[in-house]
Parts: sequence; structure tokens; C-alpha cells
Amino acid sequence: MSDALDFTQKPTVLVVDDTPDNLSLMSGLLKDLYKVKVANSGEKAIKIVHSDSPPDLILLDIMMPGLSGYDVCKILKDDYKTRDIPIIFLTAMTATEDEKKGLELGAVDFITKPVNPPIVMARVATQLQVKAAADFLKDQNAYLETEVAKRTKELAAIQDVTILAMASLAETRDNDTGNHIRRTQYYMELLANYLKNHDRFRGFLSDHTITMLFKSAPLHDIGKVGIPDRILLKPGRFEPHEFEIMKTHCKLGRDAIQHAEDQLGLEVEFLKYAKEIAYSHQEKWDGTGYPEALAGDFIPISARLMAVADVYDALISRRVYKSGMPHEKAVGIIAEGKGTHFDPDIVDAFLALQEQFQEVAKRYADSDEDLHAKAETLKVITG
Repeated sequence: MSDALDFTQKPTVLVVDDTPDNLSLMSGLLKDLYKVKVANSGEKAIKIVHSDSPPDLILLDIMMPGLSGYDVCKILKDDYKTRDIPIIFLTAMTATEDEKKGLELGAVDFITKPVNPPIVMARVATQLQVKAAADFLKDQNAYLETEVAKRTKELAAIQDVTILAMASLAETRDNDTGNHIRRTQYYMELLANYLKNHDRFRGFLSDHTITMLFKSAPLHDIGKVGIPDRILLKPGRFEPHEFEIMKTHCKLGRDAIQHAEDQLGLEVEFLKYAKEIAYSHQEKWDGTGYPEALAGDFIPISARLMAVADVYDALISRRVYKSGMPHEKAVGIIAEGKGTHFDPDIVDAFLALQEQFQEVAKRYADSDEDLHAKAETLKVITG
């Protein structure tokens, strides 16, 4: 709830002074324009300020027994709940250093006694107007921040939906199911979070980058939309010439994402990783992969993470033409590929996380209905 002043009602001014005559004088001066509260000690003033009805402005004496005005000012300014209440010192202390100290503690004004009533009234009105303006700006800023956060969340949601829609488009023409997309996302996230403090990866795997990798992972096989059905949907092994065509899905995927980025007219951060993953996730650590036969650290980290995630999921997943491999056997194959197919440190991370991988696989397992729907879809595609 806002603390902004409501000038449809009288603002409240708290007068703090240990002298009854001064309290009476100030109350009489202010009461026609303001609601007046009084406190004859710093301790009572603190209680009033922290009540359910705090004042809008405080007129504060300095020399009081117990808590001085300086003490009260410091306490209120150190508390985020009360620091924005304007304080005007009203005191018999006239030395320049006294005024300097008061202003340094956070007071907005310093008036010396004996008071000049018109001056007091003018300064009180001015500071209440300043507070009202500050409160208005604070409320506007809070509103704008809320709206920006809301719009940012909406844009992120649209972005995520668009990615998944594009990935699902590729999936409808492939033997994979939609849950494969989700599983590989979470596999990559597990690996990245495990490795983010590793000497070889900490310079790349920040929390922000991991979020971008999670967003971009579903597009790893987007290029398959460009592969002819007779090859893409073939259940058996590819002939050499068919495999050469199949390998082009990496370039097709990267180029499709690049084309979308070019059409947009600006660089999109997560699409950088989407292009890396789409183009290079079939590369192998020893340089025997495709499309560039990259080796070792020349393969982007994003693609190396996806290589482990994608192969593991391909091994354990049921498809319309095959049964899934037991988790233990799939783990053994990944382990055998350490230093040849896969980055050795990423394999070590996978082995440490294998139980979490299995949990993700179970959580997003393909149901019989998923596989039946996929089979029906492929029948329609292939005629």
C-alpha cells in the first residue's frame, strides 16, 4: 500500500518537544490546516511514528532528556519504513555546526527558536508538497516497474511458446516425441549446473547462460524438417548416400535459425546457442563427427552438452520401431564414448548425475498414447 499523501484529508504533523508551552504554541499554529500529534519525548515520538497512523511530517526539538532530536532523527532515517518522513528541526540551537549536523542526519530543514509563524507554516507546507511529489513519483516508478516485469514475463512466455512450436514442427516429422525435447532440456540443465564451477567451464556456464541453453535446447533438431520423409522416417540403417543427406540437417537447422534472426533484424542471444547446438551437436570429441569434423574444445560447449543429452535419450527411448535400452546399458555406452565421442569431463558429470538423468527420463517418459499418436502421425505423413 502506498504511503503517498492524501490531500483530501488533512496531513498529520507530529510536534516533538519536551516543553509544554512549545507544544501548545505549535499545536495552536498548525491545527487549522493539519492534524496535529504531540510527543514530549523522543521515546514517545518513536512510538507514534511506528504506530498504524504515522505522521506525514515531524517538527523535532533537539535538546530533550533521554533521546535527543539527533538520536530520534538517526533512528528514523536508519529504518526503511520511516526514512522518507520529512523531519524539520525546530530548536534554540543556532550554531552553524548544529544545523550542519542536523541536515547531515537527514533532516530537510532547520528552524531556530523563537519561531516566526509565517516562516514555519511556509516551510511545513513546502516540505509536505515535496513529499507528495516524491511519493507520486515513487508510486509511478513502482507501477512502471511492475508493468515492465509483466511485459518481460509475457515476452519470455511468447518466446518459449514459439521455440516449442518450432521444435514440435520438426518433431511431427521425426520418430522422436515431444517429451524427447523436454527431457534433453533438463538433461542439459543438469549437466550445465553441475559443471558451472568446473575450471574448464566456469567462464562460460553462468546462471544466465544456463537459462539461455535451456531455452535453445529444443531447437537442436529443427533442421530435420528439411530431410525427405523416405530418409527421415526410415526405421533401419541408412545407406551411405542416405546418411549424407541426413547429415545435412545440422546445416539446415543452423541456417533456418539464422534466417529467422536475419528477418528479425537483430541478434537474439539465445539463438546464438540454438545455432551452435543445431549445427554442432553431432560432432565428436575425437573429430570423427559431422558436419565440420571438429575435435576437442573446438566444438562449442553447448553442442558438447547436447551430444551427451541427445545420445542418452536416443538410447533409452522407445520408438514406434524399437524398444528403449535399459538405463544401465545406456550409461555404459556413454562411458565407453568418453574421450572419443564425448568430452571426458562432461561424461564424468553425466556419470555423477546418472540417477538424476533417470529421474528426468521417468518424469517425462513417453506413454503408450504418445507412441500411438506418433505412429498415427507418421502414417499420415508417409501416406
